[in-house]
Amino acid sequence: QVQLVESGGGLVQPGGSLGLSCVISRDVFTIYVMGWYRQAPGKQRELVAQITSDSKTEYADSVKGRFTISRPSAINTVHLQMSRLQPEDTAVYYCYVEGFRHDIYRDSKLWGQGTAVTVSQ
Repeated sequence: QVQLVESGGGLVQPGGSLGLSCVISRDVFTIYVMGWYRQAPGKQRELVAQITSDSKTEYADSVKGRFTISRPSAINTVHLQMSRLQPEDTAVYYCYVEGFRHDIYRDSKLWGQGTAVTVSQ
C-alpha cells in the first residue's frame, strides 16, 4: 500500500514558524507535482503551494512571501516551510502527489491524511 506520511503540524503563536514534511511510503511514482492544500473549518479546501518535477512553484496569494515549498534531495519528499503565521492560516494541511504509478501503470493522485496547524496565542 502506498501512503503519504505527513509530519510537522502543531500549535504556534502568531508570527511564528512551522515546517511540514510529507514522504511517499514507497518509491512507485514518477512525480509530476507534489504540494499542499489546506482546509479551514467551514471552508473549502484550497491550494497552498505546489512544486513540479522541474521545480516550478505555485503559491496561493495569501501565502506568497511567507511560505516556501521545496523538494529536498530525497526524491519522494516535499517540505513546506511556513513563516509569519497568522490565525487565518489555521487549518488541516493535506499533502498530495500526482504522477505515474509504476505499480499500477497509470497516472494517479494520492492524498495524505492531513496534519493540523493551529495559530493562536
